[in-house]
Amino acid sequence: MKRLVVLLALVLAAGCGNPLAGGGEGGASGDIIIGASDVGESLLLAQIYAGALRNAGATNVTVRPPVGSREVVVKALQDKSLSVVPDYSGNLLRYFDKETSATTSQDVYAQLKQEIPAGFEVLDQAPAEDKDLLVVGSQLAASGVKTFSDLGKRCGELVFGGPGQWSSRWKDQIKKLYGCEFKEIRTTDTGGPVTVAALKSGDVQVADLFSTSSTIAANGFVPLVDDKNMFPAQNIVPLVARGTLSPSEVAALNRVSAALTTEQLTELNVEFTEKKRNPLDIAEDFLARNNLKS
Repeated sequence: MKRLVVLLALVLAAGCGNPLAGGGEGGASGDIIIGASDVGESLLLAQIYAGALRNAGATNVTVRPPVGSREVVVKALQDKSLSVVPDYSGNLLRYFDKETSATTSQDVYAQLKQEIPAGFEVLDQAPAEDKDLLVVGSQLAASGVKTFSDLGKRCGELVFGGPGQWSSRWKDQIKKLYGCEFKEIRTTDTGGPVTVAALKSGDVQVADLFSTSSTIAANGFVPLVDDKNMFPAQNIVPLVARGTLSPSEVAALNRVSAALTTEQLTELNVEFTEKKRNPLDIAEDFLARNNLKS
């Protein structure tokens, strides 16, 4: 999970406040209620899901304003006050199985389907991922640092910038897999402007960003290849309260997943965060571009 906190809850609520009648089984009212976390990407995906369901004939589809953390989302799915939310395969698996060692896209998804508790289901995962990346400036990349293994040989001379939880989550892992011990680990932010600025200025030489961040290409940063799969896959996957969607509605969301690539997800984020476009318009354009409109 660029975790850009978005303050557009009221706008989104207003844009989705005219549900029609009917829908899948849903909750007590029969509504299909789509939730999202409080980040722009999740809100965009929720709008895309809503549009795809309406185009497939679903009625009474509502997108709720951001509902908060995964713990809150899971509870809402359990009591069916939510029907479906977009999520990330690796983080979701680790929520349900804290001891998992799965890292590849195929292994994470297969284990997630096994570990998902009763009352939930995961639909098809998208090729699109939004996962952690280690990135460096072009000068360091030109010196031969292209992979995490290359980085491991140089870590002792480099300053790292990333989120506050980096040390507890990854410090031991990167040392174990790649022999990497950074000269210094600085807390910047979670893939945001502070991290970007620190890497641009040279205050840090290695940074943790996210795979759908438009700032990587815009600044000439070079993503390193995680050649031993330290970071788990984070494919976009719909998490559903079992029994709230009909087979045709499930198929509609699976078609969305099949169409969604990392490149497209990055473009969606650019449209929202940089061009400030209305998320409803972005969702409609995505659905039309991928022949997902009725």
